[in-house]
Amino acid sequence: MDALVAAALKKWPNVPHCYGWLALDARGDWYMRDERIQHAGPFPQVKGSRIEHDKLLAFIGRNYAHDDAGCWFFQNGPQRVYVELEATPWVWRLQPDGRVLSHTGMAAQVQASLLDEAGRLYLATDLGLGLVHTADMALAADAVEQGRWVPAEVAAADLPQRYGFVTRPQPPQR
Repeated sequence: MDALVAAALKKWPNVPHCYGWLALDARGDWYMRDERIQHAGPFPQVKGSRIEHDKLLAFIGRNYAHDDAGCWFFQNGPQRVYVELEATPWVWRLQPDGRVLSHTGMAAQVQASLLDEAGRLYLATDLGLGLVHTADMALAADAVEQGRWVPAEVAAADLPQRYGFVTRPQPPQR
């Protein structure tokens, strides 16, 4: 977490959390979803505005985390902005040298691979569960053919509970 973010949390500890305004799609792209977009339909059917500003993307990536309930968020200064997930909390980018990087640029160590009913490949890693980016399937096929990964079959609907993440965080009921 950025030092400025940690300082803001100490200075303003009771800022309300934000829900529905930020989303992560299955290709690792972040989307802003203002009120108009939220009312137009659910994510990912209505995505919103794709975030393309490099410094903002880096800031989100450095301050991306999860709470004890498995809800992922971006800590934006004193405000926690919860993230809607199209698929998983991570999207993996495979590198020709065999490294696996998250959509935020973090290196991950693969612990298991999974294949769902639609043919999507997931990697369970030391960072958590993520979906392999569609553009990297040739490298993924090489890893499977070389025996580095042996995908187990899984139902996509079972992944959130099995790996402890929430795809659509909601405010607590009062």
